[in-house]
Amino acid sequence: MPNLSNKHLDGPELHFIEGVAGLLLPWGVPPVAARLYGYLLLSDQPASLDEITAGLGVSKSTASVAARLLERYTLARRHRERGTKRALYAVADNYEAMIRQQNRLLDALADQMDAGFDVVGSNEAGVRLKQMAEFYRVMCSAMDDALSRWKQMKRPPNA
Repeated sequence: MPNLSNKHLDGPELHFIEGVAGLLLPWGVPPVAARLYGYLLLSDQPASLDEITAGLGVSKSTASVAARLLERYTLARRHRERGTKRALYAVADNYEAMIRQQNRLLDALADQMDAGFDVVGSNEAGVRLKQMAEFYRVMCSAMDDALSRWKQMKRPPNA
């Protein structure tokens, strides 16, 4: 992959970035943040805001907001360049963090559905809330199992 810095993107790189963005938009990720994530996925090195603005054709403030949002989503991480205050951004390599964050949300949703059941009892709405709580807990368990399998796959053969 060529170095993306200081290059306005077109062709296959842009197609990939727009494809990633198209997948993230339905999840509520804002368009520029979604495109920035695709950009960072293609970047060999952490990118500065100047490089990001040149590559994506967005303003520096827009790029900064998008980068901070990706940090909150645990999709990107910030680096500091020695001797400067300049921030550099790279795609996060801790894939587990986002899943663990989602699991905490699903667990909280399950607890909230249980609380709703306590409010309405075992009528039709209560049954729906109980089923939703069970579904969220099954999904948490499935993701925990998948994370365990992932860790086993990443482990060196003689570990």
